[in-house]
Amino acid sequence: MADLLNLNRLVYFTTVVETGSFTAAADRLDVAKAVVSHQVGRLEEELGASLLRRTTRRVTATEEGRLFYDRAAIILREAEAAYGDISHSATKPAGTLRLTASLDYGAKVVAPTIAEYLRKYPKMKVEAIFDDAISNLVDEQIDLGIRIGWLADSSNQARRLGTLQQVVVATPGLAASLPPNVSPRLAKSLPWVGNAQLRGVGQWLFSKDGETVLTELNPIVVCDKTPAVQACVLAGIGLGIFPDFAVEDEIAGGRLVRVFADWTLPTGGIHAVFPPARYRPAKVRAFVDLLVAAERRRARR
Repeated sequence: MADLLNLNRLVYFTTVVETGSFTAAADRLDVAKAVVSHQVGRLEEELGASLLRRTTRRVTATEEGRLFYDRAAIILREAEAAYGDISHSATKPAGTLRLTASLDYGAKVVAPTIAEYLRKYPKMKVEAIFDDAISNLVDEQIDLGIRIGWLADSSNQARRLGTLQQVVVATPGLAASLPPNVSPRLAKSLPWVGNAQLRGVGQWLFSKDGETVLTELNPIVVCDKTPAVQACVLAGIGLGIFPDFAVEDEIAGGRLVRVFADWTLPTGGIHAVFPPARYRPAKVRAFVDLLVAAERRRARR
């Protein structure tokens, strides 16, 4: 069965039919005449039929050979077209890019990057899934996932795009009501807005000048989505912990202020995650390149 699917033999046979001789076919294909003759002979053996009528002056197709040529030519054209389509998509973005990202990073960074991507590649389409839940890239046929924080063990491939710093924020009014010289040592006694998506994060490690404080928080409100957490913090309900990119505009505009500003939380990563594959399509590579550039701009601010 494997020999019956040998496209090279179809190429040798169809070229002989088109040129009318083994010598001309060998010249066109830039191989030895003996190679063409041998491969066509093997093809006839596999099919159990005589495909060519050989004379001293010309080679012509038998009735079976003509029928087989018509079908073989179609097969080769389709194979060439398929190869061309795939090789084109490997070098130039084409089709639809399906990606996923967290709600906050999606809104702040990925959405503007999608706009830039579509300006650069106007024939592309994008399907974006912004959700704090982690999607299964293989099962959901997703080309690219953007993961924030720390990567869990996974069979997916990943590329680091940048870093994030976690910050504690509150409204100016709430921050003003906190005890003087408030520090993470008092964290458990303060009002917090929790994020249900951060399952398993029960303790937070704060560091300052070589000193560390490991503390638990005491949320008075827990939300299931990051934008809801941010809305509650902006409403003055409690303190919140966010990646720096998620609240930089609110801090710059004075709607939120840093709390424990001289303390730091562990730095996290921003990663592009890909389903297992030997090659990445051009549509994915091009988008990741734009994300890398966006992260470099963000880091310089």
